[in-house]
Amino acid sequence: MATRPNIIQIVVDDMGSGDLSSVNGGLSSTPVLDQLAADGVSLSQHYSGSPVCAPARAALLTGRYPHRTGVIDTMEARGLDRLAVGERTQADELSELGYATGLVGKWHNGAFDPAFHPTHRGFTEFVGFQGGWQDYWDWRIEKGGARMSGDGRHLTDVFTAEALDFVRRNAGEPFYLHLAYNAPHFPLQAPAELVERFHRNEVVSRAVATIYAMLAMVDDGVGALLQLLDDLGIADNTIVMFTSDNGPDFHGEGEESTHRFNSGLRGSKTVVFEGGIKVPMMVRWPDGLPGRSTHDGLVHFVDWMPTLIDAAGGRRTIPRLDGASRLAALRGERDEPSTRFWQWTRYTPLAESNSAMRDGDWKLVWPAWERTLDALQSDLDRDAEIKVTEPQDIDVGPIPLFSAPATSTPLLFNLRSDPHETIDLADAQPGRVRSMSNALHAWFNDVEGTRLDRLQASSAP
Repeated sequence: MATRPNIIQIVVDDMGSGDLSSVNGGLSSTPVLDQLAADGVSLSQHYSGSPVCAPARAALLTGRYPHRTGVIDTMEARGLDRLAVGERTQADELSELGYATGLVGKWHNGAFDPAFHPTHRGFTEFVGFQGGWQDYWDWRIEKGGARMSGDGRHLTDVFTAEALDFVRRNAGEPFYLHLAYNAPHFPLQAPAELVERFHRNEVVSRAVATIYAMLAMVDDGVGALLQLLDDLGIADNTIVMFTSDNGPDFHGEGEESTHRFNSGLRGSKTVVFEGGIKVPMMVRWPDGLPGRSTHDGLVHFVDWMPTLIDAAGGRRTIPRLDGASRLAALRGERDEPSTRFWQWTRYTPLAESNSAMRDGDWKLVWPAWERTLDALQSDLDRDAEIKVTEPQDIDVGPIPLFSAPATSTPLLFNLRSDPHETIDLADAQPGRVRSMSNALHAWFNDVEGTRLDRLQASSAP
């Protein structure tokens, strides 16, 4: 049997497709990522599993829709980001195939309880933080169970150094490295001289310049990794994939505005319009995939678990994955149209608020109800507090209750002719709206049923 490929899965935080310099006309500077996309397979219809972080990561790591995994929100202090015990991750599967497994960076799929720690979820090594964000200068992370604090280095550079060390130590055996940079998630922090490089005209606010600076540091880190693979002679049989957990976070005004070019996509982080869930993906594997190609088929985060297990020559051992291997499609073989689903609201899932379905070129969207994407200020304060304190457990208090609006109707788009979701065709296609709505509701009841059954079982005496 051929040598199993090494796998480096790079995930950044809150980056949009428009943040690549090859796409935005040079406003940013991502030459390494641009070359990675050019040399490998660039996916033009690649989707996250959710418009927010923790659920998206759960989908990527398990091959299952977030609801099934128990990860329904980002609120780590409430435990709503906890990947249920019993869920299997890519690291679980690959470790059984003989891979060395390591996670460097952000976890955000459970904290405050050893059962949810990355080293109990298939990763032999972990260097990083378990929550949703960290300061880039005054950081607090763990390595091998020991605590580490800011030492003058930017956290992005720390994670790059740790990733390089993992690859060097494991180059003699198949390895799986999940490198989860938290850049360019807030707080927006980068070396001042690098920020000034991008803060050059009124098109780029200081906040956006800082984001571009943070991404330039990521780009340098990816470049160092690729160079190391070349130096070690293992580049050809290493799968290197790069993506973002969700779309860009747009907020603020004036110099504090993070609004920026995002390829004309509608919406941004938190919503299920294209701007919130369509994310970049590039994959390079010289020994296993054609180079310098584009894949135009729909690929969703849930597809990567079976795809990577397929590439590693393993057999699926998980009884119910929602994704399917896309390896043959990425190699240029026939790609069948697929249906995929999204839904996210704060605190509790709501079928007709911020939900969507793709069926071939068609996309159905139920827009978010008022306030269903908003967090309580007390939760935001608690979220900030736990970055510097070390609570022992989650805080489960009352959650907001939401009522359906008086009127709520879905929107329908044909993404082939209208990739920016500007023309609602719902009135012209009532039959399609009805059938897609029925399918979305059936999906929601199915995935929510899995989650609720697990909750009921865990609370039974």
